[in-house]
Amino acid sequence: MASAAREISAPLIQKEAEQYDASGSTTPPPYEEENSPIEQVALTVPVTDDRTLPAVTFRMWTLGTLACVLLSFLNQFFWYRREPLTITSISAQIAVVPLGRLMAATLTKRVFFEGRKWEFTLNPGPFNVKEHVLITIFANAGEGNVYAIHIVSAVKVFYKRELTFFVALVVALTTQVLGFGWAGVCRRFLVEPAAMWWPQNLVQVSLFRALHEKEERPKGGLTRNQFFLIAFTCSFAYYVFPGYLFPMLTSFSWLCWFFPNSILAHQLGSGLRGLGIGALGFDWSSISSYLRSPLASPWFATVNIALGFMLMTYVIAPVAYWLNIYNAKTFPIFSDGLFTSAGQNYNITSIIDENFHIDVEAYDREGPLYISTFFAMTYAFSFACLAATIVHVLLFHGRELWQQSKSVFQERKMDIHTKLMRKYKQVPEWWFTCILLLNITATIFVCEYYKDQLQLPWWGVLLACGLAAFFTLPIGVITATTNQTPGLNVITEYIIGYIYPGYPVANMCFKVYGFISVKQGIAFLQDFKLGHYMKIPPRTMFMAQVVGTLVSALVHLGTAWWLMDTVPDICDRALLPPGSPWTCPGDHVFYDASVIWGLIGPRKIFGDLGYYSTINWFFLVGAIAPLIVFLLHKAFPNQHWIRLITMPVLFGATISMPPATAVNYTSWIIIGFVSGFIVYRYYREWWGRHNYVLSGALDAGLAFMAVLLYLCLGMQHVDLSWWGSDPDGCPLASCPTADGIMVKGCPGYMRQV
Repeated sequence: MASAAREISAPLIQKEAEQYDASGSTTPPPYEEENSPIEQVALTVPVTDDRTLPAVTFRMWTLGTLACVLLSFLNQFFWYRREPLTITSISAQIAVVPLGRLMAATLTKRVFFEGRKWEFTLNPGPFNVKEHVLITIFANAGEGNVYAIHIVSAVKVFYKRELTFFVALVVALTTQVLGFGWAGVCRRFLVEPAAMWWPQNLVQVSLFRALHEKEERPKGGLTRNQFFLIAFTCSFAYYVFPGYLFPMLTSFSWLCWFFPNSILAHQLGSGLRGLGIGALGFDWSSISSYLRSPLASPWFATVNIALGFMLMTYVIAPVAYWLNIYNAKTFPIFSDGLFTSAGQNYNITSIIDENFHIDVEAYDREGPLYISTFFAMTYAFSFACLAATIVHVLLFHGRELWQQSKSVFQERKMDIHTKLMRKYKQVPEWWFTCILLLNITATIFVCEYYKDQLQLPWWGVLLACGLAAFFTLPIGVITATTNQTPGLNVITEYIIGYIYPGYPVANMCFKVYGFISVKQGIAFLQDFKLGHYMKIPPRTMFMAQVVGTLVSALVHLGTAWWLMDTVPDICDRALLPPGSPWTCPGDHVFYDASVIWGLIGPRKIFGDLGYYSTINWFFLVGAIAPLIVFLLHKAFPNQHWIRLITMPVLFGATISMPPATAVNYTSWIIIGFVSGFIVYRYYREWWGRHNYVLSGALDAGLAFMAVLLYLCLGMQHVDLSWWGSDPDGCPLASCPTADGIMVKGCPGYMRQV
């Protein structure tokens, strides 16, 4: 047993044992032989804690606030662009290291108010890992997208209606903070258990260790710090090609080159507007933009995503299209557009009355709304994913959750990390409860007082909160074990759309309070687990999360408001000049959903009055699928791979499509296979030392070069125009194939017009 523990931990953990005693003794800690039962965690996370390191420092507040502000601004800025680049907190995690060390070397060490209750110093000593973790928690708050800003974009840009800055600010703040309550309720189940290991956090843990630990260079190899610097430099230098010189690297759709005049070839081969057969992305931003880093994905989750993607994209979508199910050939094979029965863009403005409500008579004149079959099937998979999440968690994790519930009043076995964290003061439950109740009260007030702008009644707020409370735990279990988060957005839209149809802003608000509060709660829980791994005092973590969230909401909203006022025709693809990056793919999908579920309502589209009613059967499909896996697992208990079939991840693989495209998946799956299967299985020591460090280096190099390109070239409107500037090269992929359907830019259009 002891040799096994040493084998798992080598070469990372033995060094902490030698460095544990600050006095210079190499006496091992009392938990030397203990480690996490999750091998990836045991290979990555230290099992020691230096409680003498100061965490809340002047450096932490200064650099943390700066990182939060910059990431909030940059991520909101890039969110409206065609390829919505996310600058991860890893960039800030790296950038603050020289700044922190510079402050440690230059700031005065004078102690102010010495001997008094409020004594403090600007420089408590060397820049240490614990204050670095807290700075990163601030950066994490800035990295996350403030989902409520979609409401602002939809109302101001797409519907062209009034929404005041104050109302937008209150909605943004309340949706962000609401997640604290759900996180507080679920901490016991999603942070303390070792089985809830949150794979994404291991990237940052590896990077913290590379930046702070001193290690000897192995013979014939590199230290983690050296490896990071090399990988970072390569990523930084390379991104100038897909980011500026050769954008076609974003989606290398070679099939279109061989058949430049074939609609079928373009539909099959386009990585951005088709099924992406053979399409590859040589651009880390397109690879990691929607599914996060493939290097951080557990292999079994990668397999589930690959199966879900192939089932949807290479089986269901083409079969449905060429069998003309739902008149599929009348519309593009892959699109987030809203269409008439003739395949033309639907005039949404014509069916809205002066009270921002659906005009039923106008809708009857315009006719039913249609969507592409691919878009309809992604909703079907969303239905299946939701049902599968509940059933899967009950079948595979129900017993453990029940035992943990009963253990609230009992002693239970704890892993090494939980034992170390129990030495700190915990965050009282009433802190979370107070925030939750105050936030719900404020939300009800603003929705009632500004009902002309938000449309959502008080009972809608309570219903949304009830859904969020119910789904946080099962969705958290899936995220904590697979690194993929099933979406709750569709079911929230469905419920309020049936109960309260015709009010698009109410539908959007209900979705944001019912869905984004869960997503935000999951983000807080992930940060808590990061603090758990790095042994940050829980109360200090809580403080950093609250402040970071408030700052992030303010900066995100201010940036979005500024862009909407300064960029002409932002998000309007019909009026933007050719090649403009301000196409807002995520906001287009959000707006489409508000029309489908809010303005028109699910009954007229997916219900008994709708054209797509049969996809409701996917709720049943999603509920049955995990049961089949569970029964197979019980029937063949020695076949351990059966238990790794995770139906929520499989069904949820493609619910980001659109705006995600096929090329976002193809290269992601290949890299996930190389890292999670080949390297992890056959080069385990290299994987343990470098895999997560490589992920962080690729993110950071890309982010810094992307910002540099925009500041130096984008703001000066310095563009290149050549055949490699087209990021796809498949112009016919969006052409319909039904007889008599004329679309501009497609064969036959000019002959008919």
